[in-house]
Amino acid sequence: MGKLFGTDGIRGVVNENLNADLAFEVGCAAAQVLAKDTGKKRPLFTIGKDTRISSDLLEGALIAGLCSAGADVLRLGVIPTPAVAFLTIANKADAGIVISASHNPFEHNGIKIFNAQGFKLSDALENKIEDIVLFNQKSPLCTGADIGKVTYADTQAVEEYIDHLITTVDTDLAGMRILVDCANGASAATAGKLLNRFPKLHTDIINADPDGVNINHDCGSTHIEKLSAMVTAGDYDLGIAFDGDADRCLAVDEKGILIDGDQVLAVCGTDLRSRRELAGDTIIGTVMSNLGLRLFAKEHGITLGITDVGDRNVLEEMERGGYILGGEQSGHTIFRQFATTGDGELTALQLLNVLKKSGKKASELFSVCQRYPQVLVNVPVADKDKKASIMGSEQLMAAIAQTEAELADTGRVLVRPSGTEPLIRVMIEAKEEATAQVQAQKLADLIKTL
Repeated sequence: MGKLFGTDGIRGVVNENLNADLAFEVGCAAAQVLAKDTGKKRPLFTIGKDTRISSDLLEGALIAGLCSAGADVLRLGVIPTPAVAFLTIANKADAGIVISASHNPFEHNGIKIFNAQGFKLSDALENKIEDIVLFNQKSPLCTGADIGKVTYADTQAVEEYIDHLITTVDTDLAGMRILVDCANGASAATAGKLLNRFPKLHTDIINADPDGVNINHDCGSTHIEKLSAMVTAGDYDLGIAFDGDADRCLAVDEKGILIDGDQVLAVCGTDLRSRRELAGDTIIGTVMSNLGLRLFAKEHGITLGITDVGDRNVLEEMERGGYILGGEQSGHTIFRQFATTGDGELTALQLLNVLKKSGKKASELFSVCQRYPQVLVNVPVADKDKKASIMGSEQLMAAIAQTEAELADTGRVLVRPSGTEPLIRVMIEAKEEATAQVQAQKLADLIKTL
């Protein structure tokens, strides 16, 4: 991991460790690297953003940097992260940039770059950008006619993205009532327009009034309790929740019960397999995938591939094996036949499509994949060296083995260092939540002594 780019681009609190100067330098460097990588004198970048108050600031600085280094820019405005990936491909751009910190609080923001194929930029290219920024290696700025141009395509981009999403379902979704939570984020610009394309589907939308500081605040996929209560009170068939940049989607059934990413994989994977469209009869999850999904896959003749946490890792494994469905419990779901990244609105349409065709209540359809109680305890550690010494401790390894033996086939243990924070995460699954709580705390207490 470099000094600027983390597991999901550049992140920070705006005007603390992420400011306009840095965004300008990243824009210049990205244009310089992509010009060399593509052999084009004037590479084309798409750029989109979420609704944070700081997104305009960073957008202006990035565009200034890109144009100063000779790149042209197609400005997409407020739009979901997956839409930027799609529109980068559709417009034959050389790269796409998203300004967003996803599900984080509004004071945070980030810069994420896609390549021409709609995938997250490779480590090699990120390192080249990083070197230019950190070691002041940028080329002289362009002058005269060599300065890049900006084309504004906000409305056109939204419609082009929605047109694409519509093609991914084959029913009119008639007769269902749904409630959609846009998290006061990027989906506020697209979800209403998308779902209005289904006139026989009754849709009510909440938290679609962004003011720059209310993104993800007590709403969206990270705060699903209010949606759950409103779904049951309003007699809806399904509730849908996006995060700030709409690359995640979680749902609640008509009883207000959470439908997580593992259950999405189970139901959509089974549907694809029934139509002989599930490549390799395989879905890809992560080490955080619930034991319930693992048992469900085994019982239904589906192979569950496991990767490290992160949608990037999931996608890499899908590409390696030619698989078309994968994702994370948190709601990042990748339908590879339609997208190159997790897409919340695409996922919502797939859920509605399967639910409509099943003729079942959501509670009946999604409860086939049981969720075992899962307890996560985060243990603070001083630094990377301390993390490494703890993870290599023989005492910890012995304690993990003992816990696994006690749980046997009725639970699971996962202890891993965080890739983004000074933490070691202890996760225990068991049939009873009390058991998981006790076992997780026991390992956490041990880690604190190491």
